[in-house]
Order: sequence, then C-alpha cells, then structure tokens
Amino acid sequence: MAKAGEIVADVMKSLQGVITAGVMTKELEQFADERIRVLGGKSAFKGYRGYPSSICTSVNEVVVHGIPSSRKLKEGDIISIDIGVYYEGFFGDAAYTFPVGAVDPNTSKLLRVTEEALFLGIDMAVEGNRLYDISHAIQGHVEKNGFSVVRTFVGHGIGRQLHEEPQVPNFGIAGQGPRLRQGMTLAIEPMVNAGTFEVRVLDDGWTAVTQDGRRSAHFEHTVVVMPNAARILTNLS
Repeated sequence: MAKAGEIVADVMKSLQGVITAGVMTKELEQFADERIRVLGGKSAFKGYRGYPSSICTSVNEVVVHGIPSSRKLKEGDIISIDIGVYYEGFFGDAAYTFPVGAVDPNTSKLLRVTEEALFLGIDMAVEGNRLYDISHAIQGHVEKNGFSVVRTFVGHGIGRQLHEEPQVPNFGIAGQGPRLRQGMTLAIEPMVNAGTFEVRVLDDGWTAVTQDGRRSAHFEHTVVVMPNAARILTNLS
C-alpha cells in the first residue's frame, strides 16, 4: 500500500506542472496513464464498475467522477484530479483540487478550507478514536467557514480492494461509529461545495455536479491509523 500511495503521489505532483490554461482534460489523463505505467502501477479506476478513464477530472461545479474529455481548461478554473493506483495486490487513492492560474478570492478560500478540513480529519485518525470523530472534525471546519459538505459521496476503507468498509462520511457526531484500531487503512476525502450540499448525476451516469451550479473542491489522502498520528501514504511533500 505504501508503494501504491507513492505512485499516486508522484503522478499527482507531476500533473501539477501540466495543468494550465488551454490543456484538455483528456491530455491530463494520457499523461497520468503513462506515468502510472512507467512507475509500475495500474490505474484502479479504468473499468471499475464500467468507468471509462484512468483518472477523474472534475472541473468547477463538478464534484466528483468527471470523465476526461476534449474540454480545455481556462484561466480561473479549478480542477479536482482523483487518482487510484493498483500495485501488487493493494490500492492507493488520493485527490487534489488545483487552481488553473489565478482564481477569485472565494474560490481560493474554498480550496484552502477543504484541504484544511482533510488534515483536521486526518488528525482524528488515531487509535482509540471513533470513526465519526473524523467526520465531525471535517464538517465543523467546513460549515464554520460558510461552505457545505457533500452527503451523497463519502470516504471509505481501502486495501486489497479500492473501496472497503467502513464508509467515512464527512459529516457526523463526534464519539460515534466504530472504534479506530492501529493498522486500519482509510481514504479520507472531504468534498466541499461553495453553496448547497445537494448534487445531481448527469446522464453519463458518472459526472456528479452541484445542484446550484456553484463550485466544489475535493481533497483526499490514503492514511493508516496509528497510535499517535495517522501515517499518510499519499503525501505529496
């Protein structure tokens, strides 16, 4: 899992230099697909329940599961890249929302708050805590800053399968849910909307967009529950 996470992080960092105004999202997929192969991994997404692409490219109001296409990025857009990698029997999964050039102040705040919420959730992923301690930390920070957490999609366990139990909601009451144990591996992934938390899925059966058309951000890491601090397997630093 550590190696799968390293590949995810490498591809994500490499994409940072490719994301620019004028690039098509399918070009980002081609770049990521090749990089994953060079590093010895395999896309965890392509073919998963019929998903057609190697990564997810979710632009502006797209919450998750945006399918790479001929759409060209524009200055001021934001794009969430979600990458899953399979390596020698195990999975890694991460997402990061990138600004395309300069973005407006509210969009900048949306990205900052969502990433902060992710790390506040990760801070709760320690042995002895309850699962919804993670959820509560994320929800509290997001709502305190005037945004909303998506309810329709949640984080998840991960390991020998891409999606395993338990589900990891981004909302909940502290002190509830299963007790966290050392060695549990979780994909924690706040999806945060600038407006309402409500979403809808387009006719392609995958692309989820905000109900009100406002922007959404998505950050995710694969982590291991440990006694004092979670270990992040997809760390970009």
